[in-house]
Amino acid sequence: MAIRRHRFAQRRRAVGFTQERLAERLGIDRSTVARWESGETEPLPWLRPKLARVLDVPIDKIDELLAKSSDDERLTYALDHPQKVDLVAVARLRERVQDLDQRYDKAPSTSLLADAGQSLGQVSFLRTYATTSLVRRELFAVEAEAATLMGQLVWDASQRRDHTNARAYLDQAAVAARQIGDPIAEGLASLRTCFVALYGEKNPRAGLALALKTATITNNASRVLTGLAMLHAAEAGAMLGQRRDCEQALGQAQDHFNRIGLADTAMDLYSPTQHSRLAGSCYLFLKDAKRAEPILEGTARALKDGSKSQAIVLGNLALACIRQQKLDEATAWLHGAIDVVEMNWGGGGLNIVFGAGRELRPWRHEPIVQDVHDRLFTLMAAA
Repeated sequence: MAIRRHRFAQRRRAVGFTQERLAERLGIDRSTVARWESGETEPLPWLRPKLARVLDVPIDKIDELLAKSSDDERLTYALDHPQKVDLVAVARLRERVQDLDQRYDKAPSTSLLADAGQSLGQVSFLRTYATTSLVRRELFAVEAEAATLMGQLVWDASQRRDHTNARAYLDQAAVAARQIGDPIAEGLASLRTCFVALYGEKNPRAGLALALKTATITNNASRVLTGLAMLHAAEAGAMLGQRRDCEQALGQAQDHFNRIGLADTAMDLYSPTQHSRLAGSCYLFLKDAKRAEPILEGTARALKDGSKSQAIVLGNLALACIRQQKLDEATAWLHGAIDVVEMNWGGGGLNIVFGAGRELRPWRHEPIVQDVHDRLFTLMAAA
């Protein structure tokens, strides 16, 4: 049985190539790339220098990317003999899920769904057959991570419309986390469910309840997650028009962030721009565009990573300018948001740029607005 070369596939995806695009750059058939990744064949010697240039790696690293990992072999063996699943195979599965999670913020969610769904299916399958409590516990942990990721991907790929399936995956993640008493994993699933309520279902009361529930779950486990929960409690308060409660929650979030310890398990979820990003959004919901604009502008100038979050910040900044009738600034920021959305196709960014386009309709005869609308029509056709 062929052993899949996951390191090769990971590098291909990391530089932004599908199998089809890589094949096109190399002047070969897509099935040839697929056979390389499945372990059936290897690139011919004359093609390796060009392959190294395209993948942006030294030529001596090509063999390393093509090497058959012993961990891959253990996982393949475990899938064929599930009663033999061990911690090495589980660790390989977790590595795959974490690789997909790291790519989420900059890659189209549709490009990650199949691999994430396969990993979640493999975790669930192996957990059914695990014979030791230690292995079963680790599989529950990976299941919580994979199901949370699937909830994110399904919702984002649907442009934040498929609430039912997103919630189902997030509920699965929470159940798996509770099986092993992991408040971090349970809290993250709860926080993602809060996002669905706030931004998908447009139900700020439900979102507020879920944000506060998350803070309760994570209060003694992670300052990062508790702070994030309070940020979204603030946004829910803003959606409800409760300025005092909103600003109080923003202060509580900052207090948690100020006390983050180096050993916080959720440290990878923290970014210094999160507080200002959500604060700017809050003031937009509170109909205070003048207060929102400088907060969002400072965040936009600090956040230049091509992420889905950057698209949301730029889109919100455009909205803040539109609501003050600053058309030049608004269209410039909106062009920037569209640039980012065209790279990662984030559902949140798409919704915001289209919303900003609708708010520009009163000035649709202005040339600078017509240029934006032309780009939005193109984006809509491709979405």
